[in-house]
Amino acid sequence: MDSASAVTRAVAEFAAVHLDGPRVCVALSGGADSLALTAAALGAGLDVTALVVDHGLQPGSAEVAAGAADLARDLGADARVLPVQVGTHGGLEAAARDARYGALDAAREGRPVLLAHTADDQAETVLLGLARGSGPRSISGMRAWNRPWGRPLLHVRRAQTLATCTELGLAVHHDPHNRDPRFTRVRVRTEVLPLLDEVLRGGVVEALGRTADALRADNDALDDWAGQVEVLAMRDGDVLDVGPLRDLPVAIRTRVVRRWLQEVGATEPTHRVISAVDDLLTATGSPRAQVAVGGDPEARRVVVRTGETLTVRLTAR
Repeated sequence: MDSASAVTRAVAEFAAVHLDGPRVCVALSGGADSLALTAAALGAGLDVTALVVDHGLQPGSAEVAAGAADLARDLGADARVLPVQVGTHGGLEAAARDARYGALDAAREGRPVLLAHTADDQAETVLLGLARGSGPRSISGMRAWNRPWGRPLLHVRRAQTLATCTELGLAVHHDPHNRDPRFTRVRVRTEVLPLLDEVLRGGVVEALGRTADALRADNDALDDWAGQVEVLAMRDGDVLDVGPLRDLPVAIRTRVVRRWLQEVGATEPTHRVISAVDDLLTATGSPRAQVAVGGDPEARRVVVRTGETLTVRLTAR
């Protein structure tokens, strides 16, 4: 029971640090990671309700979801199956993730939700963020606790969760999507990380996890600094003062710009948009007239600099 004990200990340590009480939900798919998490949460003395999301994307998905719920009940948890409709926005992976998180949030009834992301998932996330040039926020990976979402297994390897299920005699469902090379993450998991591990002689997953932890600490410190500046620079009415920002390090300026853009309706400002607005903010002489930051089919939202302020306007398309 070495692996089961290690996984249970990881959950118990997480609960002692982050949770206010024993009542939790666990997002259960029927795979090894979430089954091991469900068993470990129960072993750690938590009051568990397993939430099984049925995405309806594969034949027999309802039966798989019902089976996972039954297994959770056999372990001693309550369980609910949550059927969802998966849209198309952002591609299949993103749409399924949005549907899943929406269903979990609606069903949790004020309880935290434990997610079964492992150290291997963290390494994949960091590597994908690095390859896409997504910046330090993406490379810092997933947080162990981001209320109401908890990830107790971020320092547990996937091999340990599978060994836990073997030790406990739990029947694991193997999702075909997790082996489908059409998905970028699957190829990173099955091809890229094993090759890196071979070339660098092991330890890649752990190293990427340490990188994420270090970057997250740096990001938190910079975010705190940006938050203090934000109070000075942001005004009511979609106005940002240039003066308090102009001479600050770019890492702080762009954080304030990103938050301001989100406040004024640019819900997912890209690196390109943030950089363009920062150029407008720091320009001398006669800066460019405006920067487009989103909108809808009827109107375009643009940032305009007037003297020592940035403002947002809507212009007809």
